[in-house]
Amino acid sequence: MAEASAGLAVAIDGPMGSGKSTVAREVARRLRFQYVDTGAMYRAIAVAAIRRGLSADDPAALAALARGITLTLEPRPDGSARVRVDGEDVTAALRDVEVNRIVARVARVPEVREALQALQRSLGGRGDVVMEGRDIGSVILPQARVKVFLTASIDVRAQRRQAELAAAGTPMPLEEVRRIIAEDDRIATTREVAPLRVAPGAVVIDSTTLTVDQIVDRIVDLVERARGL
Repeated sequence: MAEASAGLAVAIDGPMGSGKSTVAREVARRLRFQYVDTGAMYRAIAVAAIRRGLSADDPAALAALARGITLTLEPRPDGSARVRVDGEDVTAALRDVEVNRIVARVARVPEVREALQALQRSLGGRGDVVMEGRDIGSVILPQARVKVFLTASIDVRAQRRQAELAAAGTPMPLEEVRRIIAEDDRIATTREVAPLRVAPGAVVIDSTTLTVDQIVDRIVDLVERARGL
């Protein structure tokens, strides 16, 4: 089947707090594509590890956990997705402070990544999907016709994440949020497995001074160009 019939994949990568989730959800809503938040998958593993009393510094236990659970994403009317682990809805816990602290360590375990990548590639291969994360354009969907690397200054990213935490009922001092983001950046860009980087062919968008609508407009325009519209 030709790619035009199979649909089009949009890959959005970027560091913590760059606005990937908000932007990707809105792009998917506008285009009526499926939204896939791969970061939520790693956060779901982190939630499951915390609830089972597993250490984030025990790769073998994390690998066994990732291989043994059933993780599902259920689309919701607002364009987001409900995340379930073995049937339990863990969506509300994905942004908890403790999850923020350990998710980078969970994500750098090679076996954890391998356990999730098959599902991510399967979802992306269906087309008409907006997938966001850290290595979508470079590793998961290198064939995506639209690739975006979304970034922003660390101060703006910290402010955004602090607001998200406050809205979720877990307020945190801005300096602590900034420290967590800086550490996440360090781990994400220096890890041996799929380090955070701009994928070949990706369009870099600095969201520091842009509104969500402005960013979404740019990405939708890229999709329309890819479609030849």
